[in-house]
Amino acid sequence: MVKAEIGDRELEEYLEALPADDMVHFTMADGRFRGALFHGTHLVNRMRAQHAAAWQTAGRGPDILECYILGQACLSAALLIPAVMKGREHVSWTYDVESAPARGFCVEADSAGWVRGHLLADRIPLEKPLDSWDMAPFLGGEGIMTVQTLRPGDKYPQTSSVNTTGNIADDLVFYFDRSEQIKTALTTSIQMDRQGRVIGAGGIFLQVMPETGGSYGGVARKGSQLNSSPDYGADGELLSRLEERCTSKPAIGSWFSEGKGTEDYLAKVFGEFSPVVALHRSVVYDCPCSKELFLRHVRSLPQAELDDIRRKGEPLELVCRNCSSVYHIGVEEL
Repeated sequence: MVKAEIGDRELEEYLEALPADDMVHFTMADGRFRGALFHGTHLVNRMRAQHAAAWQTAGRGPDILECYILGQACLSAALLIPAVMKGREHVSWTYDVESAPARGFCVEADSAGWVRGHLLADRIPLEKPLDSWDMAPFLGGEGIMTVQTLRPGDKYPQTSSVNTTGNIADDLVFYFDRSEQIKTALTTSIQMDRQGRVIGAGGIFLQVMPETGGSYGGVARKGSQLNSSPDYGADGELLSRLEERCTSKPAIGSWFSEGKGTEDYLAKVFGEFSPVVALHRSVVYDCPCSKELFLRHVRSLPQAELDDIRRKGEPLELVCRNCSSVYHIGVEEL
Protein backbone atom coordinates (compact mmCIF):
# COMPACT_ATOMS: atom_id res chain seq x y z
CA MET A 1 0.00 0.00 0.00
CA VAL A 2 1.17 3.51 -0.83
CA LYS A 3 0.40 5.61 2.25
CA ALA A 4 -1.50 8.79 1.41
CA GLU A 5 -0.86 12.06 3.20
CA ILE A 6 -3.60 13.20 5.57
CA GLY A 7 -2.98 16.75 4.38
CA ASP A 8 -4.41 18.48 7.48
CA ARG A 9 -1.64 19.68 9.78
CA GLU A 10 -4.01 20.44 12.65
CA LEU A 11 -5.49 16.95 12.49
CA GLU A 12 -2.03 15.40 12.15
CA GLU A 13 -0.86 17.17 15.32
CA TYR A 14 -3.99 16.05 17.14
CA LEU A 15 -3.47 12.42 16.11
CA GLU A 16 0.20 12.55 17.11
CA ALA A 17 -0.84 13.56 20.63
CA LEU A 18 -3.57 10.91 20.82
CA PRO A 19 -2.73 7.46 22.24
CA ALA A 20 -2.10 4.72 19.67
CA ASP A 21 -4.98 2.51 18.59
CA ASP A 22 -5.50 -0.43 20.92
CA MET A 23 -7.64 -3.55 20.95
CA VAL A 24 -8.13 -5.16 24.33
CA HIS A 25 -9.55 -8.69 24.74
CA PHE A 26 -11.36 -9.32 28.01
CA THR A 27 -13.80 -11.51 29.92
CA MET A 28 -16.28 -10.51 32.61
CA ALA A 29 -19.22 -11.65 34.72
CA ASP A 30 -17.29 -14.69 36.03
CA GLY A 31 -16.29 -15.67 32.50
CA ARG A 32 -19.86 -15.79 31.18
CA PHE A 33 -19.00 -13.13 28.60
CA ARG A 34 -16.00 -12.44 26.43
CA GLY A 35 -15.41 -9.38 24.35
CA ALA A 36 -13.08 -6.91 22.72
CA LEU A 37 -12.92 -3.14 22.91
CA PHE A 38 -11.17 -1.34 20.06
CA HIS A 39 -9.80 2.18 19.94
CA GLY A 40 -9.62 2.81 16.19
CA THR A 41 -9.25 6.57 15.70
CA HIS A 42 -6.00 6.23 13.78
CA LEU A 43 -7.40 3.35 11.70
CA VAL A 44 -10.42 5.38 10.54
CA ASN A 45 -8.27 8.40 9.73
CA ARG A 46 -5.85 6.22 7.73
CA MET A 47 -8.81 4.68 5.84
CA ARG A 48 -10.16 8.13 5.06
CA ALA A 49 -6.78 9.46 3.91
CA GLN A 50 -6.37 6.53 1.54
CA HIS A 51 -9.75 7.04 -0.14
CA ALA A 52 -10.13 10.82 0.22
CA ALA A 53 -8.74 11.76 -3.19
CA ALA A 54 -10.99 9.28 -4.99
CA TRP A 55 -14.09 10.31 -3.01
CA GLN A 56 -13.57 14.05 -3.32
CA THR A 57 -13.02 13.94 -7.09
CA ALA A 58 -16.14 11.87 -7.69
CA GLY A 59 -18.46 14.84 -7.70
CA ARG A 60 -19.67 16.01 -4.31
CA GLY A 61 -17.73 18.08 -1.73
CA PRO A 62 -16.79 16.70 1.71
CA ASP A 63 -16.66 12.94 2.22
CA ILE A 64 -18.26 12.83 5.68
CA LEU A 65 -20.96 10.34 4.70
CA GLU A 66 -18.54 8.00 2.93
CA CYS A 67 -16.13 8.18 5.86
CA TYR A 68 -18.87 7.45 8.39
CA ILE A 69 -20.23 4.37 6.61
CA LEU A 70 -16.90 2.80 5.64
CA GLY A 71 -15.48 3.80 9.03
CA GLN A 72 -18.23 1.85 10.81
CA ALA A 73 -17.61 -1.10 8.52
CA CYS A 74 -13.85 -1.08 9.19
CA LEU A 75 -14.31 -0.79 12.96
CA SER A 76 -16.74 -3.74 12.84
CA ALA A 77 -14.34 -5.71 10.65
CA ALA A 78 -11.56 -5.14 13.19
CA LEU A 79 -13.85 -6.61 15.86
CA LEU A 80 -14.42 -9.67 13.67
CA ILE A 81 -10.78 -10.63 14.29
CA PRO A 82 -11.34 -11.56 17.95
CA ALA A 83 -15.00 -12.45 17.36
CA VAL A 84 -14.61 -15.18 14.73
CA MET A 85 -10.89 -15.95 14.28
CA LYS A 86 -9.27 -18.69 16.31
CA GLY A 87 -5.97 -18.94 14.44
CA ARG A 88 -4.53 -17.89 11.09
CA GLU A 89 -7.70 -16.77 9.30
CA HIS A 90 -8.97 -14.22 6.82
CA VAL A 91 -12.52 -12.83 6.62
CA SER A 92 -14.18 -11.11 3.67
CA TRP A 93 -17.40 -9.30 4.51
CA THR A 94 -19.69 -7.94 1.82
CA TYR A 95 -22.73 -5.76 2.49
CA ASP A 96 -24.59 -5.51 -0.82
CA VAL A 97 -27.78 -3.46 -1.20
CA GLU A 98 -28.02 -2.70 -4.91
CA SER A 99 -31.09 -0.46 -4.59
CA ALA A 100 -29.62 1.72 -1.81
CA PRO A 101 -27.78 5.01 -2.55
CA ALA A 102 -24.60 3.76 -0.85
CA ARG A 103 -24.98 0.29 -2.39
CA GLY A 104 -22.91 -1.16 0.47
CA PHE A 105 -19.29 -2.05 1.03
CA CYS A 106 -16.74 -4.85 0.97
CA VAL A 107 -14.18 -5.09 3.78
CA GLU A 108 -11.60 -7.66 4.75
CA ALA A 109 -9.98 -8.47 8.08
CA ASP A 110 -6.94 -10.66 8.63
CA SER A 111 -5.75 -12.34 11.82
CA ALA A 112 -2.33 -10.78 11.18
CA GLY A 113 -3.94 -7.55 12.38
CA TRP A 114 -5.01 -5.53 9.36
CA VAL A 115 -8.27 -4.31 7.82
CA ARG A 116 -8.98 -2.89 4.38
CA GLY A 117 -12.10 -2.16 2.35
CA HIS A 118 -14.05 0.00 -0.08
CA LEU A 119 -17.54 1.29 -0.75
CA LEU A 120 -19.50 -0.27 -3.59
CA ALA A 121 -20.55 3.21 -4.78
CA ASP A 122 -17.86 5.68 -5.86
CA ARG A 123 -19.76 8.49 -4.15
CA ILE A 124 -23.00 8.48 -2.18
CA PRO A 125 -25.63 10.92 -3.49
CA LEU A 126 -26.73 13.41 -0.81
CA GLU A 127 -29.67 15.66 -1.63
CA LYS A 128 -29.76 17.57 1.67
CA PRO A 129 -27.60 18.00 4.79
CA LEU A 130 -27.62 15.09 7.23
CA ASP A 131 -30.10 15.54 10.06
CA SER A 132 -29.07 12.36 11.92
CA TRP A 133 -26.48 9.58 11.87
CA ASP A 134 -29.09 6.98 10.93
CA MET A 135 -27.64 5.28 7.85
CA ALA A 136 -30.81 3.35 6.94
CA PRO A 137 -31.75 5.90 4.21
CA PHE A 138 -28.42 5.15 2.51
CA LEU A 139 -28.04 1.42 3.25
CA GLY A 140 -31.65 0.29 3.65
CA GLY A 141 -33.56 -1.89 1.21
CA GLU A 142 -33.43 -5.53 0.19
CA GLY A 143 -29.83 -6.62 0.45
CA ILE A 144 -27.56 -9.49 1.39
CA MET A 145 -24.70 -9.55 3.87
CA THR A 146 -22.16 -12.30 3.23
CA VAL A 147 -19.30 -13.35 5.49
CA GLN A 148 -16.58 -15.62 4.10
CA THR A 149 -13.94 -17.13 6.34
CA LEU A 150 -10.80 -18.69 4.87
CA ARG A 151 -8.43 -20.80 6.96
CA PRO A 152 -5.09 -22.36 5.97
CA GLY A 153 -5.70 -25.56 4.06
CA ASP A 154 -9.26 -24.64 3.04
CA LYS A 155 -9.97 -25.19 -0.64
CA TYR A 156 -12.97 -22.89 -0.46
CA PRO A 157 -14.00 -20.29 2.15
CA GLN A 158 -16.81 -21.02 4.59
CA THR A 159 -19.70 -18.76 3.59
CA SER A 160 -22.78 -17.53 5.45
CA SER A 161 -25.35 -14.93 4.37
CA VAL A 162 -28.22 -13.02 5.98
CA ASN A 163 -30.57 -10.27 4.84
CA THR A 164 -29.73 -6.65 5.68
CA THR A 165 -31.71 -3.89 7.41
CA GLY A 166 -29.46 -0.87 6.86
CA ASN A 167 -27.99 -0.95 10.37
CA ILE A 168 -24.47 -2.42 10.15
CA ALA A 169 -24.05 -3.38 13.80
CA ASP A 170 -27.55 -4.84 14.13
CA ASP A 171 -27.06 -6.92 10.99
CA LEU A 172 -23.80 -8.34 12.33
CA VAL A 173 -25.53 -9.24 15.59
CA PHE A 174 -28.26 -10.99 13.59
CA TYR A 175 -25.59 -12.82 11.60
CA PHE A 176 -23.98 -14.16 14.78
CA ASP A 177 -27.38 -15.21 16.12
CA ARG A 178 -28.43 -17.03 12.94
CA SER A 179 -25.21 -18.30 11.40
CA GLU A 180 -22.91 -18.70 14.40
CA GLN A 181 -25.71 -19.28 16.96
CA ILE A 182 -23.92 -17.05 19.45
CA LYS A 183 -25.69 -14.28 21.33
CA THR A 184 -23.72 -11.13 20.59
CA ALA A 185 -23.82 -7.41 21.29
CA LEU A 186 -21.86 -5.01 19.07
CA THR A 187 -21.67 -1.26 18.64
CA THR A 188 -19.36 1.20 16.90
CA SER A 189 -18.94 4.94 17.41
CA ILE A 190 -17.31 7.73 15.40
CA GLN A 191 -16.90 11.22 16.83
CA MET A 192 -16.39 14.15 14.43
CA ASP A 193 -15.61 17.77 15.16
CA ARG A 194 -17.36 20.75 13.56
CA GLN A 195 -15.05 20.56 10.54
CA GLY A 196 -15.96 16.92 9.93
CA ARG A 197 -12.63 15.56 11.17
CA VAL A 198 -12.65 12.16 12.89
CA ILE A 199 -11.36 12.87 16.41
CA GLY A 200 -12.45 9.64 18.08
CA ALA A 201 -13.53 6.19 16.90
CA GLY A 202 -13.96 2.75 18.36
CA GLY A 203 -16.20 -0.23 18.89
CA ILE A 204 -16.98 -3.08 21.25
CA PHE A 205 -18.41 -6.57 20.98
CA LEU A 206 -19.63 -8.98 23.66
CA GLN A 207 -20.54 -12.66 23.38
CA VAL A 208 -22.19 -15.14 25.71
CA MET A 209 -19.86 -18.03 26.55
CA PRO A 210 -20.70 -21.66 27.37
CA GLU A 211 -19.99 -22.97 30.84
CA THR A 212 -16.61 -24.63 30.52
CA GLY A 213 -15.39 -24.67 34.09
CA GLY A 214 -14.23 -22.21 36.69
CA SER A 215 -16.94 -20.41 38.61
CA TYR A 216 -20.36 -19.14 37.64
CA GLY A 217 -22.21 -16.78 39.90
CA GLY A 218 -19.47 -17.23 42.46
CA VAL A 219 -20.00 -21.03 42.59
CA ALA A 220 -17.36 -23.43 41.22
CA ARG A 221 -18.72 -25.99 38.75
CA LYS A 222 -17.30 -29.12 37.22
CA GLY A 223 -18.21 -32.39 35.53
CA SER A 224 -21.93 -32.95 35.03
CA GLN A 225 -22.66 -29.45 36.32
CA LEU A 226 -21.21 -27.95 33.16
CA ASN A 227 -23.29 -26.94 30.17
CA SER A 228 -21.50 -27.01 26.82
CA SER A 229 -23.70 -24.29 25.33
CA PRO A 230 -24.68 -20.81 26.52
CA ASP A 231 -27.70 -20.53 28.81
CA TYR A 232 -29.59 -17.90 26.86
CA GLY A 233 -32.44 -17.81 29.35
CA ALA A 234 -30.16 -17.07 32.30
CA ASP A 235 -27.79 -14.86 30.34
CA GLY A 236 -30.36 -12.96 28.28
CA GLU A 237 -31.15 -10.44 31.00
CA LEU A 238 -27.48 -9.88 31.69
CA LEU A 239 -26.76 -9.43 27.98
CA SER A 240 -29.50 -6.81 27.79
CA ARG A 241 -27.92 -4.92 30.69
CA LEU A 242 -24.52 -5.08 29.00
CA GLU A 243 -26.00 -3.91 25.68
CA GLU A 244 -27.45 -0.89 27.47
CA ARG A 245 -24.02 -0.10 28.85
CA CYS A 246 -22.50 -0.42 25.34
CA THR A 247 -24.82 2.25 23.95
CA SER A 248 -24.97 4.53 27.02
CA LYS A 249 -22.83 7.54 27.80
CA PRO A 250 -19.97 8.06 27.38
CA ALA A 251 -20.05 7.12 23.71
CA ILE A 252 -16.94 5.18 22.73
CA GLY A 253 -15.86 7.65 20.05
CA SER A 254 -16.25 10.57 22.45
CA TRP A 255 -14.27 8.72 25.13
CA PHE A 256 -11.30 8.09 22.87
CA SER A 257 -11.43 11.65 21.49
CA GLU A 258 -10.50 12.81 25.00
CA GLY A 259 -7.31 10.73 24.98
CA LYS A 260 -8.63 8.15 27.44
CA GLY A 261 -7.62 4.48 27.37
CA THR A 262 -9.34 1.17 26.74
CA GLU A 263 -8.89 -0.31 30.21
CA ASP A 264 -10.22 2.88 31.81
CA TYR A 265 -13.34 2.59 29.65
CA LEU A 266 -13.91 -1.00 30.76
CA ALA A 267 -13.51 -0.03 34.39
CA LYS A 268 -15.93 2.90 34.12
CA VAL A 269 -18.66 1.30 32.01
CA PHE A 270 -18.47 -2.37 33.08
CA GLY A 271 -16.82 -2.14 36.49
CA GLU A 272 -19.66 -3.91 38.32
CA PHE A 273 -19.18 -6.94 36.03
CA SER A 274 -15.50 -7.31 37.01
CA PRO A 275 -13.82 -7.22 33.56
CA VAL A 276 -10.54 -9.12 33.31
CA VAL A 277 -8.13 -8.06 30.56
CA ALA A 278 -6.57 -10.97 28.67
CA LEU A 279 -4.35 -9.12 26.17
CA HIS A 280 -3.78 -6.00 24.11
CA ARG A 281 -3.08 -6.07 20.39
CA SER A 282 -2.78 -3.74 17.41
CA VAL A 283 -5.10 -3.62 14.39
CA VAL A 284 -4.31 -1.19 11.54
CA TYR A 285 -5.75 -0.13 8.22
CA ASP A 286 -3.37 -1.63 5.70
CA CYS A 287 -3.39 -3.38 2.35
CA PRO A 288 -0.97 -6.04 1.05
CA CYS A 289 -1.12 -4.64 -2.48
CA SER A 290 2.10 -3.65 -4.25
CA LYS A 291 3.36 -2.79 -7.72
CA GLU A 292 4.97 -6.25 -7.95
CA LEU A 293 1.62 -7.92 -7.20
CA PHE A 294 -0.18 -5.92 -9.89
CA LEU A 295 2.65 -6.58 -12.33
CA ARG A 296 2.28 -10.35 -11.84
CA HIS A 297 -1.46 -10.07 -12.55
CA VAL A 298 -0.86 -8.07 -15.73
CA ARG A 299 1.78 -10.51 -16.95
CA SER A 300 -0.75 -13.34 -16.53
CA LEU A 301 -3.16 -11.75 -19.03
CA PRO A 302 -3.79 -13.59 -22.31
CA GLN A 303 -1.02 -13.08 -24.85
CA ALA A 304 -3.33 -11.21 -27.22
CA GLU A 305 -4.09 -8.60 -24.54
CA LEU A 306 -0.41 -8.21 -23.68
CA ASP A 307 0.43 -7.73 -27.36
CA ASP A 308 -2.28 -5.05 -27.60
CA ILE A 309 -0.86 -3.20 -24.58
CA ARG A 310 2.64 -3.29 -26.08
CA ARG A 311 1.33 -2.12 -29.45
CA LYS A 312 -0.36 0.94 -27.90
CA GLY A 313 2.86 1.72 -26.02
CA GLU A 314 1.10 3.62 -23.20
CA PRO A 315 1.97 2.98 -19.54
CA LEU A 316 -0.73 1.38 -17.41
CA GLU A 317 -2.23 3.12 -14.38
CA LEU A 318 -3.67 0.61 -11.93
CA VAL A 319 -5.63 1.56 -8.80
CA CYS A 320 -6.19 -0.74 -5.83
CA ARG A 321 -9.89 -0.66 -4.94
CA ASN A 322 -9.24 -1.36 -1.27
CA CYS A 323 -6.76 1.43 -0.51
CA SER A 324 -6.79 3.68 -3.63
CA SER A 325 -3.04 3.21 -4.09
CA VAL A 326 -1.99 4.07 -7.65
CA TYR A 327 0.67 2.04 -9.48
CA HIS A 328 2.20 2.83 -12.88
CA ILE A 329 3.56 0.03 -15.04
CA GLY A 330 5.56 0.82 -18.13
CA VAL A 331 5.29 -1.24 -21.28
CA GLU A 332 8.97 -2.16 -20.98
CA GLU A 333 8.21 -3.85 -17.59
CA LEU A 334 5.90 -6.39 -19.23
